[in-house]
Amino acid sequence: MFGQKIFSSRTGRAAWLLPVAVGFLALISVACGSSAIDTSVVTTRTSTSTPKGAVTKDMPSSDAKFPQGLRNVRYCEVLLLNKTDGQFVADVWNTLGMDDCPQKAWDALDATAIAKDRGAILALLNGPRYWTLDAIVSDIRAGAPTTTFDKISMFKAATVKLGKQLPKQTPYVDRAVARETVFQFRAGKQVYELTDDKGKHYVMQSYSLIKDKTLTIDRLANLGPALALPEGWSFRTRVLEKDLDVLSTDGIATVIQDDLQNSYQRIDEPGTK
Repeated sequence: MFGQKIFSSRTGRAAWLLPVAVGFLALISVACGSSAIDTSVVTTRTSTSTPKGAVTKDMPSSDAKFPQGLRNVRYCEVLLLNKTDGQFVADVWNTLGMDDCPQKAWDALDATAIAKDRGAILALLNGPRYWTLDAIVSDIRAGAPTTTFDKISMFKAATVKLGKQLPKQTPYVDRAVARETVFQFRAGKQVYELTDDKGKHYVMQSYSLIKDKTLTIDRLANLGPALALPEGWSFRTRVLEKDLDVLSTDGIATVIQDDLQNSYQRIDEPGTK
């Protein structure tokens, strides 16, 4: 089985969270890049740009672990939602660099057992997903706790502070996420982009099997007709003429998902549109 398996360990009080939490936590999880993310910046907001500039050269790159690059590398996540002092908090656990997330082992995970065992309100199994970028520059693995969910090894990629309420996840709506991660796309490689009705551009960072279990990287170039794009939006594929580094702006990345839960980040320069 592909997709998201979810369980409320306190069903009577938390079942109302399910339709809100599923999509929203999936969006936040693939956008994480900081070990602690503050609720105050996880909101809908006007898109900001992601300029190439102060790339954190001293931060480790995924190239050391993945010399052939991250493009089409598979990963999965487990998200554990709790509430502390009236605030929702989600711990995001990720397989990248620790486990290939085999389908048989992924299917065997029991969200009910995980939520009960970890004392969480909700357990969300997010994936499988595949990167459409070539490298990640980030220090989130440094000193990160590790754990095993059944047979799948993961590290703690982030703790997301969500606030008192969980906003609904809606396709093609900007979300602002705090992170310092740099996503790198290499010259000569294909990228898959959305352009909105105001001319803002977004590049795909990962594709998902949650909605369409048959989706492959070879199908992405012609994905446009399969998307329920809003009026005035478009999808395109192009080959990069030069490297593209996708950063946050002042520590904030603007991310969206399409209706297949593929994830994108805005790439416009400052001051445009």
